[in-house]
Amino acid sequence: MTEIALIGKKMGMTREFLKTGQSIPVTVVKMEKGRVIQLINEDKRGYNAIQVGYGKIKNSKLNKSMKGFFAKKNTEPKKVLKEYRVKNLENYKEGNELGLEIFSEIKFVDVKSRTIGKGFAGAMKRHNFSGLRASHGVSVSHRSHGSTGQRQDPGKVFKGKKMAGHMGDKIRTIQNIEIIKSDLENNLLYLKGSIPGSKNSEVTVSKAIKNLNKLTTKEKIENFEKSRKVQEKKK
Repeated sequence: MTEIALIGKKMGMTREFLKTGQSIPVTVVKMEKGRVIQLINEDKRGYNAIQVGYGKIKNSKLNKSMKGFFAKKNTEPKKVLKEYRVKNLENYKEGNELGLEIFSEIKFVDVKSRTIGKGFAGAMKRHNFSGLRASHGVSVSHRSHGSTGQRQDPGKVFKGKKMAGHMGDKIRTIQNIEIIKSDLENNLLYLKGSIPGSKNSEVTVSKAIKNLNKLTTKEKIENFEKSRKVQEKKK
């Protein structure tokens, strides 16, 4: 089953202080509510799914077929439409809104966004090459990537060879990011550490796909305090 995701905007980074005085770096994501546009039955397509719409778009920017689609569904136009497979359609109705509450009992999430574009980058920046020697006959090409091919056989450069080229500006997924806290009033999600992308970039957040037995930061602190109390009692 595909986990239902929400789309948000990366606001930037800050820090959260726990009761112990511990400082945790967090990324703040402003989440947007998704609306269930239509329910897809198993009879029609062979599987159960819901179609969710995100974001606002002007009616003038839609083509004729999409204008008719949203008019038929009696809902305001949505910028992005995504489909998620579900086991039962009983829990969903057309027009229902999905917000931060879908992450209320979830500790870890997967985050997908577009990385910051770095333009054309050399092999040292792009692939962490060490470069050529600083002296002893090396002239001008200190930061070059060196030899790229072989001899007459095979007589070509293999595909995928690590060379200088366009860096960044790619869709990347970071898994198992801990939710430090969520602000339901302001639709803000505080995620531990950094996530790909620049400020105001679009971020897709979904429940972690891997089954984790990992403890959260708060659980670790609670366990530590319990063990300390046990040790004090023994003394």
